[in-house]
Amino acid sequence: MAILVMSTISVKEDVKEDLLRYASELQVKMGRRVDFNEAIRFLLMERRKHPSLLAEACTPAAGAEEAKRALMEERRLDEERAERRLRR
Repeated sequence: MAILVMSTISVKEDVKEDLLRYASELQVKMGRRVDFNEAIRFLLMERRKHPSLLAEACTPAAGAEEAKRALMEERRLDEERAERRLRR
């Protein structure tokens, strides 16, 4: 007898609802019950079929590098202020 090892993942409620909707659509297409595991597997297979969409989704937005530098500078200044307060 094979032992199934399963994990628990946490997702926000809206993602859970979207996944349930997707699983329901798969059930209708396939004519049988589809669980979340199978729905996620189909989504991953779709991603492999369209790698350009994945690349597009993972491409930083215009100005992201500049925004990152600004945030890092703000963080550095915050740390300096906090350090000065501790020295008082």
